[in-house]
Amino acid sequence: MNVDTYKRDAAAGALEFVRTGMRVGLGTGTTAHQFVALLAERVRGGLDIVGVPTSEATRADAQRLGIPLTTLDDTPELDLTVDGADEIAPDLTLIKGGGGALLGEKIVAAASARMIVIADQSKWVSVLGRFPLPVEVVPFGLAATQRAIEGVVMALGMSGPVTLRRTQNGHVFVTDAGHWILDAALGQISEPRILAERLAAIPGVVEHGLFIGLAQVAVIAGPHGVHVVERP
Repeated sequence: MNVDTYKRDAAAGALEFVRTGMRVGLGTGTTAHQFVALLAERVRGGLDIVGVPTSEATRADAQRLGIPLTTLDDTPELDLTVDGADEIAPDLTLIKGGGGALLGEKIVAAASARMIVIADQSKWVSVLGRFPLPVEVVPFGLAATQRAIEGVVMALGMSGPVTLRRTQNGHVFVTDAGHWILDAALGQISEPRILAERLAAIPGVVEHGLFIGLAQVAVIAGPHGVHVVERP
């Protein structure tokens, strides 16, 4: 079995939490893509749900597969969001945003009564930080914002480069909302909540990829099967 199989297994595990009549947030990324595909199969079989996508990529995917969609403007309260993560700590604090959709993902998760995070076992870590932390910023004043982020990182005793995300062809990566992303390679994040608060206070920072207190359940799949972990 390979990682894609584990992702699909985790997605299938999360599908068991979906009930007819639910309003479901649809995450972004390779594991969330597996969930959207499996959910579409259930919809074709008669499951009555409506989805709210977290990105334009997920919207296009869900529409192509025939999942009925709405928006947070029309449906501001959701029953459930299912999304992937780049890292998951034992208290279900997450790093997200590797796919560049962290802003939409966090807005949708916060509007949901419950968030389920799905992943292969490689995303389960004892301490967050091995995966670079995405920080979504406005283009205006980039150098000043980057310097402020670096100052926060240093003040908390961490170090590591903070770099502007670019596409494979060298262009600046632009989010669905027209923002840019700075990736902070910190190694370890010992105080995620403090870091989150200080990053959020920087003018120019739109959002960061630390998801704290949002995920209630993690569905983790690996060679030994699927495990469901609930937040302590």
